[in-house]
Amino acid sequence: MTAVGIHASHEQLHPTDLLALVRRAEEAGFGAAMCSDHLEPWGRAQGHSAFAWAWLGAALAGTSRLTFGSVTAPGQRYHPVVAAQAVATLEAMYPGRTWVALGSGENLNEHVTGAPWPPKDVRDARLRECVEVIRALLAGQEVTHHGLVEVDSARLWTLPEQPPPLFGAAITPQTAAAHADWADGLITTNQPLDDLRKVVEAYRSAGGRGDLAVQVHLAWAPSLADAERTAVAQWGTNTFPPPRSWDLASPEAFEAASAGVGIDEVREVVHVTDSLTGLGDYLGALVEAGADRLYLHHVSADRAELERFVDAFAERVLPQLS
Repeated sequence: MTAVGIHASHEQLHPTDLLALVRRAEEAGFGAAMCSDHLEPWGRAQGHSAFAWAWLGAALAGTSRLTFGSVTAPGQRYHPVVAAQAVATLEAMYPGRTWVALGSGENLNEHVTGAPWPPKDVRDARLRECVEVIRALLAGQEVTHHGLVEVDSARLWTLPEQPPPLFGAAITPQTAAAHADWADGLITTNQPLDDLRKVVEAYRSAGGRGDLAVQVHLAWAPSLADAERTAVAQWGTNTFPPPRSWDLASPEAFEAASAGVGIDEVREVVHVTDSLTGLGDYLGALVEAGADRLYLHHVSADRAELERFVDAFAERVLPQLS
C-alpha cells in the first residue's frame, strides 16, 4: 500500500499555519507528513523559514497518528551530535512516528557558519562521516571522531527504544547509488518519469533497502491559469538542477538566476494541473516507477488554498491511492 503524506514547507508559511495544515491533513485522512529544514527560503516571495526541529515537536504533539520526517544536512550548520540528539529526543517521545533523511546540503542554508562551502565530493565524504557518528550515538555509544567533522567524547543520555530510520536524500542516480550501503530508505523529488526510474534503479541495483519516498511538487487549482500563476510565483526560483542549486548562497541569488523563468520551465519541476483526476493518474505513475511513499507539496503559500487542496484531494484522490 502506498503511503500518502503532506509536505509542510517552512519556506512558505508561518509555522502556526503549517501546524494547522497538518492537523487538517490528519482529519482528512492523510497518514503521514514531512517538512523542510531551511534557514532561508529559496526566494523572498516565499517569505518564511522557521526552525524545523522546534516545529516537529509541536506537530507530533498536535497530531495523534501522523508520522513525520524531515530532510536535514549534518556537518556544517548542524554538528552531527546536535542532529543526533534532536532525532533521538523526538523518537523517544513519539516512538515509531519519526524518520530523518540526511543529505549533503545547500550553500543557501550552510554559508552562515562562515566556513568555506566544500566541493561536492568533500560534502559527500563529510556526510558519510556524519552518518557514522549519528548511528553510533543512536546506538548508545560514546563517540570520538576525527576527520571532516570532529567529535570529542559525545554520548546521548536520552535514547529511543529503537533508532528511527535514517534515509538518504538524493536527486541524481549517482547520489542514490552512493547512499545504498548505509541508508534505511531513500527520498527524492518528482522529475520526469524516465529520470525517476534511473534514480530508483541506481538505488535498488546498488542494494538499497527500505522505502523509496518521493516529495511531489505540485500546483492545483480549479482554474489552470491560477495554478500556473501560483507555480511560477512560488517555485520559479527552483527550476534549475544541481550543481547550481547546491551552490547559490542567498534568496536574492536564486531570484537573479531564475529571472525570466516562465511556466514551461516550472512545469519541469512542478506538476501543474486543474484536474484532480489527472493528478491521481500522475501520482499512480510515480508509484509504478517505484515510489513507496508520496509526500505532496502544493507550492502555494496561501493557507486557505492549501486546506482546500487537502480536503478535495482527500475526498477524490486519496482513496484510490491508499
